[in-house]
Amino acid sequence: MAPAPDRAIWTHARDHGLVIVSKDEDFHRLSVLHGPPRNVIWIRLGNCSTDDVIRLLRMRRDEIEGFVEHEDASFLALA
Repeated sequence: MAPAPDRAIWTHARDHGLVIVSKDEDFHRLSVLHGPPRNVIWIRLGNCSTDDVIRLLRMRRDEIEGFVEHEDASFLALA
């Protein structure tokens, strides 16, 4: 769905119970305006490589797993 508009990705995630992981601030805005689809993980590393993102996700794996499992959690910012 990479070339899809943010709202289409949002709707798809909501309809299928998926977690959105993105560096795009627009998903944070959609979360505030419409409530989260289920979970949104916002990567806040600025200009970085894919390896940097992978390293962050691996380093914070336990926190991410807890976030996804928590029924009331909807938004997680990682930096």
